[in-house]
Order: sequence, then C-alpha cells, then structure tokens
Amino acid sequence: MTLAVPSELKHRMEQFSEINWSEIARQAFMQKIADLEFLRRVTSKSKLTEEDALRLGADLNRKLSKRYLS
Repeated sequence: MTLAVPSELKHRMEQFSEINWSEIARQAFMQKIADLEFLRRVTSKSKLTEEDALRLGADLNRKLSKRYLS
C-alpha cells in the first residue's frame, strides 16, 4: 500500500527520521479496525433505532449545554 501525505506533513515527518512511520501507520490502522469492530459488535446487539439514538443524543446535548453554560 502506498500512502500520499501533503508535502508539509512529509517535511515535518522527515525531521524525525528515526521514527518508523510505516509501523506508526500500521498500528493506527490496526487500532482503527479494532475500534470499528467493537462498535459493530455493540451496535449489532442494540435494540435502539436510529431515531431513538438521535433523540437521546439531542437530549444529552441539551442537558450538557444547560449544565456547562449555566
């Protein structure tokens, strides 16, 4: 696999030549896959509909806003 990074990022990465950037990317990919697999397992068991989740999220946002803005 080949990854493209913006030139500014490449320049900054080159300042740390001792770092194995391929290994960093590999670890990040593995972590992201593990996170997604976990979410898939959790949501596959959920009985909430998308509408229920949106309603709960909106309610939580309102309560947090009220709590931290007052």
